[in-house]
This record gives sequence, C-alpha cells and structure tokens, in this order.
Amino acid sequence: MASLHLPPLRSASGCVRLPGSKSISNRMLLLAALAQGATEIRDLLDSDDTRVMLAALQKVGVGVTALGGGAWRVQGCGGVFPVKDAELFMGNAGTAIRPLTAALALSGGHYRLSGVPRMHERPIGDLVDGLLQIGADVRYAGNPGFPPLTIHPAIVKLAAPIRLRGDVSSQFLTALLMALPLSGVEAVIEMTTELISRPYVEITLNLMARFGVKVEREGWQRFTIAAGQGYRSPGLLHVEGDASAASYFLAAGAIGGGPVRVEGVGRDSIQGDVRFAEALAAMGARIEWGAQHIEARAPVSGKLKAFDLDLNHIPDAAMTLAVAALFADGRCLLRNIGSWRVKETDRIAAMATELRKLGAIVEEGADWLAVTCPRSGIPGTQSGAAPTLVPNCAIDTYDDHRIAMCFSLAALGGVPLTINDPACVNKTFPDYFDAFAEITAPVIAIDGPSASGKGTVAERVAAALGYHYLDSGSLYRLTALAALRADLALDDETGVAALAAGLPASFSGGRILLADDDVTDAIRTEEISAGASKVAALPAVRAALLARQRAYRRFPGLVADGRDMGSVVFPTAGAKLFLTASAEARAERRYKQLIAKGMPANMHALLQDLQERDARDAQRSVAPLRHCDDADLVDTTEMNIEAAVAAVMSIVQRSPL
Repeated sequence: MASLHLPPLRSASGCVRLPGSKSISNRMLLLAALAQGATEIRDLLDSDDTRVMLAALQKVGVGVTALGGGAWRVQGCGGVFPVKDAELFMGNAGTAIRPLTAALALSGGHYRLSGVPRMHERPIGDLVDGLLQIGADVRYAGNPGFPPLTIHPAIVKLAAPIRLRGDVSSQFLTALLMALPLSGVEAVIEMTTELISRPYVEITLNLMARFGVKVEREGWQRFTIAAGQGYRSPGLLHVEGDASAASYFLAAGAIGGGPVRVEGVGRDSIQGDVRFAEALAAMGARIEWGAQHIEARAPVSGKLKAFDLDLNHIPDAAMTLAVAALFADGRCLLRNIGSWRVKETDRIAAMATELRKLGAIVEEGADWLAVTCPRSGIPGTQSGAAPTLVPNCAIDTYDDHRIAMCFSLAALGGVPLTINDPACVNKTFPDYFDAFAEITAPVIAIDGPSASGKGTVAERVAAALGYHYLDSGSLYRLTALAALRADLALDDETGVAALAAGLPASFSGGRILLADDDVTDAIRTEEISAGASKVAALPAVRAALLARQRAYRRFPGLVADGRDMGSVVFPTAGAKLFLTASAEARAERRYKQLIAKGMPANMHALLQDLQERDARDAQRSVAPLRHCDDADLVDTTEMNIEAAVAAVMSIVQRSPL
C-alpha cells in the first residue's frame, strides 16, 4: 500500500516475539558459505536484505536450501566460490554488499556488484582502499568511492598491516575481518581513526569464533588474524532476535504504560543494541532483564526524563530515542551519530524534517540532533502530560525501514498520523506494523455467558466503529469440530491442543472456514456447542489458541467477544464489558434462533444445558467465567439487540481507547 493510517493510540502492552537479527543473519550466511561443511541456520530473518544475500550466494555457486520454518541449510565452499563470473544486484543491503565485496576480492573471479540508486550514494571507498593495499583488484564502475564495483582476479599479499578508517562505518572492518582468513596467512588491520559502532564488530568477532577463527585485538586499534585458520561449520546455529527492532516495542512500553515484553534478546545477547534499554532506563523507564527477554514499563512518575547521551554505540536504535524524545520533559540531545548521514538515507536530515512536521523544535549538526517537544500540561499518554503533536501528519520514510518503524511511536501521543511507503519495513521486519498493532491497537473486550447476546452486539459495534471483529467462541467450536472429524476424544488434551495450534481457520464475508470447508452452520449445532465448552476447559488448548486470538488485534482496532476476552486474552483492553442475562432469557433466545433455522429445539433442555454450562464455565481451573472488577456490566435481559448495542456504544464512547 502507498500509505498506512495509524489511529490515535494511548497505551501499549503485550508481548512480541522478535524476528531474527539482520546483522547476525547476513553474517551467518556468509560465514557458512565460506566454511568447510554444511551449516543449518535456524530462525533466519526473512527480509529484503537476507534475500539479497541468499540470492548472491546462490549466484556464486553456494548451495542454499530452505528447510521451512525459518531454517536454511548452507553447503559451505571452503572459501572458494565455485562460480568465477557473476553479476550481483545487492539492493540497498549494506550488510550484504560490503562483506561480499571483500570475500569476492579474495576469490579470484570476475564480479560486478550494483544496487538501487541510494546504494550508489553510500560510501564504500574505505573498504576498497583497504583491499587495494593488499593487491586486490577492485574498481569503481561509477563515482569513485561508491558502488557499483567491478572485481577482477588478483594476487593478494599481506606483507604489511592494512590501515583502515573506522569513523564512517564499522561494516568496512567487519568485511575485512570476515574475508582475510581466506588468505591463509597472518593478517593485521590497524585503525587510523576512532572506530564507531563497536558492538557490531563484537558481533562479527563472536560469530567468526563460532566458525573456528580467532581474532586477537589490541583495544579497538589493532586486529590480528593468525595464519592457518579457516572456517569450519559449527553444524547448527540459531539467530538471535533483532535487538534494533526490539527498541520500537520497548519504547512503546515506556511511552504507553506497558508492560511490553520482547522475547528473543536479553542480557545474554551478543548484540550491542540491547543497551537501548539502558537509555530508556536513563529516561526513567522501568526495565526488567531476563536471559532472553526484556520488559519495559512507563516511569513510576508517569513522565519520561530528558537526556543528553553519546549514542555512537547504538546508532540504529538511537533513532528510536529521537522519537521517544517527543514524550520527554525537556530538550533531548543525541550526540555522536554522524554515521546516520551515510545510511539508507541521510538520517539526521530526514529525522529532523519529520520531527518538525509533528511540531517538535529540532536542532541539528554534523553529528548530533536535539529534540524538544512542547507539552500541553494536561494528562494524555501513559507517560504523563501529553506532547502537543500536530495531528494528521504524513510521515515520509525515504525508503528507510527504521524511519517508518520509529515514527509509528508518535501515534502514542494520541494523534492520528500516516506513514508513507510502509512497505519499506520489508528490508528487515516485514510484519512490523502487525506486531506493533498487537500491542497498541485499541481493543474492546466483550465477555459474558452463552446466549447473552455478546456475539451479535460485538459484531454490530465493530461495524459501527470500522473495527475488526473476533468471535473467539468460533475458534473453540472449530477446534471441537476438527477434533471430532479427526476421531480425537475431546478430553485428549495433548491431541486437541496440537490440532488447535495448527487449526486452518479463516473468517471471510461473515462465513467461517475450516481449511476450504464452509462450516458456518456446522459449528452452531448443539453437539459442537457442548464440545466447544469441553475443549475450552483444557488448559493446553486455551494456551494454543491464546496467541492466535491476540493476532486478531489490528489497526484501526478490534472488538473481541468471548468468555475471557477482558480477563485473559486482552487484560489491558481500553474498554471491557460483561454482557449477561437471566438463564431463562438466554434459553428463549437460543430457542428462537434454532426454530428460525428450522432446527429442532426443546425449551426445557436448552435451559438445563445453559445452566449446566454456566456452572461448568464458572468452575473451570483456567479462565473461569466471571465478571471482572474493571468491566462494565450490561444486563440485556430486558433489552433487544438495538438497545444492547446502544448501551455498549455509550460505554465505549466514554472509554479511553
């Protein structure tokens, strides 16, 4: 789509499983390609940048096989690419073109590397200068210092240390470190300037060690690779979650109340961007660390504090801080971020332009940015007084995934905004806006016993608001139907839970499908209703369907009905309602529904069944049916549907969605 409209957002809470790290994914792919033996890489990021690397490796003769579920097998070539003549299109993937350039320069072949127009504006001269020092034949096919490049066979000699600048990008050092073991002789790199983004070099050194190559370093000035080392496959590797991507969700928790938990990175992570959480803590956010998770909440005071930070060590995640500064209580200074100038776009200029659209006062320098946002002085967001953001801004993203992602946080200021070219997030996080919606999109949770009218009311409220609708009861009915069709006993907890986890359910045009079978009417029989109640009492089944239900949370919002929507599935819903009615009134409604469909019905049996179901649902060990203290009670015994909808809409309209 050309643009994505975000509604005003006021809170954030939930849990996000992060996609694999781009930096780790592309490094692992290249090292596996250069190694002896086959490597299985699991949880590999599926994005534009990793597809560029995979395609390039295939073009130079490396065997790569998709195993499914984010797993790939790479058949290493022992440092010698089989194909000696290839033309490689590298898109705008810096983590692919730079290390590949170095590896190909030592491979004795003819190669041509190009990319999108912006790639041809991103500097690569320092890397080429380093390669020329050892006799590599790398030539500029366009402007000197920039791609496109041509590489020709050459005899490489490492008689003296390679002298390399490190103040533009750490990727040049990473590229040389990863390629030099192919020479088989001792290699030394000496830095001639300060090295920026050091945590990314630490990722490189860590991964090289996993493939059997040790690098000795003297501080951050001199790196030595001993002779005789070569890459050997470690067999099986897992890609960590993307710590840079974690920054958006952690910031959302700090701004929107929280808790927001990210899974896939934590205190054991090898990525430096996890230190973004320390910057949030400096702003007063409450941070909890686990081995493989981080959780963020708003400050106890409700107000984020202004900051003055050197962010050289987390340049990508620092962009998120620039938007978080909109919610701080004063002028925020981001220092030592000069590398932003040579990324996917000139990020300092771009961030300044877009922040000003929102009403921020922005100052910028060669390597710094200062952000101040006037505040209204009245409560608005979870983090205190609302920033006076300009509503309905259209944020331009400059084909830069990180700009698109970090500016989504501005909607937590309670203003609608538009993200232009949202598909640019495909570079590293194709599902970003779905994941963001799962912790921020407004939710109206409608609970209540069977036949209380909650389904019909919820569907009509969703239509009136233009929200998505979730009938959670259908998922349990579908599970019961699928179990019976598979000849599974409904009390076979393990078997039914496994079936529920992979249930091929879909909802379209008011119809409910199980795989390609329209089962809209089939799941409404009394047999399936009773079966749904039985499987819903199984803890493993409820756990299997929990994530699926939460995935229905989408922009502009969701109305979800079910017996534990407000208590378990969406405990932080902006509006919670509990619809009820007397058992007699509910039995009469069910009787009329069945008769209208030409189905047999017995009033006494229906009443008895509802009473038994109420008792069973109230006594179950997991998510028992109950009226939550924070849910508005609506008794529909004496109401028709129109009156019930009006009552619910009245409550919704005064709720802080």
